[in-house]
Amino acid sequence: MEVKGRVALVTGASSGIGRTYVEELLNQGAKVSICDINAEEGEKLASGLSSKHGKDRVIFCQCDVTDYPQFEESFRTTISTFGHIDIVINNAGIMNDRFWELEVDINLNGVIRGTLLAQRYLGIDKGGRGGIVINTGSNVSLNPYVSVPIYSATKAAIVSLTRAFGDKYHVDLTGVSVMALCPSATDSNLVRDVGKQLLSPRYEDAWRRDTASSIPQKAEHVGKALIHVLSTGKSGSVWLVENGQPVREVIFPKH
Repeated sequence: MEVKGRVALVTGASSGIGRTYVEELLNQGAKVSICDINAEEGEKLASGLSSKHGKDRVIFCQCDVTDYPQFEESFRTTISTFGHIDIVINNAGIMNDRFWELEVDINLNGVIRGTLLAQRYLGIDKGGRGGIVINTGSNVSLNPYVSVPIYSATKAAIVSLTRAFGDKYHVDLTGVSVMALCPSATDSNLVRDVGKQLLSPRYEDAWRRDTASSIPQKAEHVGKALIHVLSTGKSGSVWLVENGQPVREVIFPKH
C-alpha cells in the first residue's frame, strides 16, 4: 500500500514508537488520528504536528484500549473527520509484569479489540474499503525473556493472532490485511524503572542476562521499518527490526 493520501489510526501514539509512527506517516503524506490515553500529551502532539503538516491532516482522540466503547469512538471520530480509515496500528502497550492483568488487557486484549474494530469499520463485508492492520509485537514475541514471562506471553500471542487473522481466509472475507512489526529494544518510555516492572526483584539478574546483547535502536529506525512493511508486506507476515539493522521478514515453517 502506498501511504500517501491514506488515513491511519494509531494507538499509543503520543510517545515512544507510536509517536514516531505518527511522524513518519505524516512525512509520507498520510492523515493521522493520534489515539492515546494521555490527553495532555496527545493534544500537545497533535497541535504541534498540525502546525507543521496542516490542521486537516492530524486529530487527537483520547483512547483507552481497555475501554471498548471509547476505543470504538476513536474509530467513529476518525471516520467522521477524514471520511474513512485505511490503516490501523495497534501499538499501545506496557511492560509491567507486576500489574500483569492490566498488561494483558492492554497488550493483548487491546490488540484484539483494535483488530476486530478494524474488521468492523474497514471490512468490505461491512461496507468498508478494506485496509491494513499493523500489530506491534516485540523481539520477545519470537524469543521470550525469562525475566518478563507475562509480557513475553502477550507479545507472542500477538504474532499468533496476526498470522491467523492475516490468513487469506479472513482477508477474502473482510479485505483487511493484518501484519506484525516486532521491534527489539528501542529508545522509548517502555522501560522506566525495570526493578518496579518485574514480577519479582529477584528477576533483575535474569533481566540483565536477557538484555546483555541488546543494542537499543532509535525509534526513527522503527518508523522507517513501518513504512517498508506497509509498502511491501503481505497479510499474515511478521517482521523483526532489531539492533538498528534493516527490517526483515520472519519465516515460519509451513503447516
